Amino acid sequence: MDQTDSVNILAIIPAFNEAKKIGGVISSTLAQLPVLVIDDGSSDETARIAESSGAKVFHQVPNQGKGVALRKGFEYAIEAGYQAVITLDADGQHDPQEIPTFMRTYQRSRADLIIGERDFSQIPTIRRLANTLGKLSFSWAVGQPIGDNQSGYRLLNWRMMEAVLGSQESGFEFEVEMIVVCIQNGYTLEWVPIRTIYSGEGSHIQPLKHTIEFTRMVLQTRRKMKEF
Repeated sequence: MDQTDSVNILAIIPAFNEAKKIGGVISSTLAQLPVLVIDDGSSDETARIAESSGAKVFHQVPNQGKGVALRKGFEYAIEAGYQAVITLDADGQHDPQEIPTFMRTYQRSRADLIIGERDFSQIPTIRRLANTLGKLSFSWAVGQPIGDNQSGYRLLNWRMMEAVLGSQESGFEFEVEMIVVCIQNGYTLEWVPIRTIYSGEGSHIQPLKHTIEFTRMVLQTRRKMKEF
């Protein structure tokens, strides 16, 4: 029996203009889990390719951000009775073959939130510096070591999904806030090592905007943890 057979889990893939990569990601993921794609207002063939690849597809129009897309997926998973979800990106930077690693960790620990931790030494220098600084500043904000605060490769159980449905964060900051919610609720947070895949292609992240928003999240988190 496959490691995924004994647990009712859905894979959620938020996607924005990822027509080139999403078909392969879905095919590899479907070999292990059912797949829900949230097409976040793509202007290319992302949705059509996702549907033809066998995924269930929700259309989010206009583009509203990764945080909104993930919460829409969580709402569906809860209503459909899934025990947990695994989230991964549509751009090929998360290897679906590592899903069993999350599954084994979940079956052993029943952790509420499991995050895939990347090896920053394997990414370009500028990005490595940015990720390292982000990790250190966020660890300071929450008062404990955080290995990788922005990895989108995660497993959340049903109560973790429910806990973040009220978030107002629409973009990548939602994934940062998710960690804060986990800690403040006294839920279990675990990490699993994942491959660091860097394609060298452009990111949807806008560096200046992302830096400003991340700084806001760090300061906001620090205030929340002091009050906690």
